[in-house]
Amino acid sequence: MTHVGSCSLLCGPSFLTGPGPNAAETATLFWIVGAAMLIVVVPVLLLTPLIAWRYRWNGGAAYTPRWDFSRILECVVWGIPVAIVLFLGVVLWHATHRLDPYRPLASTQPPLDVQVVAMDWKWVFLYPEQGIATVNVLAVPVGRPLRLHLTSTTVMQSFLIPQLGGQIYAMAGMTTQLNLLAPRGGSFIGENTQYNGDGFARQHFRLLALSSPAFDRLIARAQASPDRLDAARYRRLTRPGTIDQPRLLSGLQPGMFDAIVRRGAATSGANR
Repeated sequence: MTHVGSCSLLCGPSFLTGPGPNAAETATLFWIVGAAMLIVVVPVLLLTPLIAWRYRWNGGAAYTPRWDFSRILECVVWGIPVAIVLFLGVVLWHATHRLDPYRPLASTQPPLDVQVVAMDWKWVFLYPEQGIATVNVLAVPVGRPLRLHLTSTTVMQSFLIPQLGGQIYAMAGMTTQLNLLAPRGGSFIGENTQYNGDGFARQHFRLLALSSPAFDRLIARAQASPDRLDAARYRRLTRPGTIDQPRLLSGLQPGMFDAIVRRGAATSGANR
């Protein structure tokens, strides 16, 4: 087997500290939404004990049994939430279109196309241009856009790399797309966030953001690997189970991803 090191979970990968442009914008939106919510939460936390003290413990509040309406209070109670909803609606509407997972990322470099196959309980990445495949490791050049096409050989799964941003589902017989970019080198944890059985907790992979020479060397290692992605190896991969080490596989056959999608569509149709 050709290994590329162990795939251990990093401590607390989060979009809040991620370098990816999608993750950075998502983090900004998180803080904007949090600040807007505090406009409602903070007055409630402050006024609750104040009102309890004034009208219960202090006993000095004016007794007004005929009071039933205050225009000022009505404007505050309804006006502030309406203003917050309108503000967040405008901000998030624009952000949703900017963060569309199908939207290509602006770059002077052409995107790297990688096809992702979700299995129980592992991730297989197909590089059609390079003729290789990897298992539980995704290598990309730093600064080059990554265009992912995803499907599943089993149940629906959720693909997420928190520090680069973006989440997309992978479903049998269908394809989805996700565009990402790693602006600096490093190792980033990816995972499945959709529970799918016994091996769910171990279904992680690493995204390696490498310099162009390092990426080319890894591709060359994979192309020279004696482990080939033939029919027998593919059948073994589709069996439920986890792997201890990422793999590099050579011999990727053209059209394999499309064949996997068609097989998934046929299976899904037969099960209906």
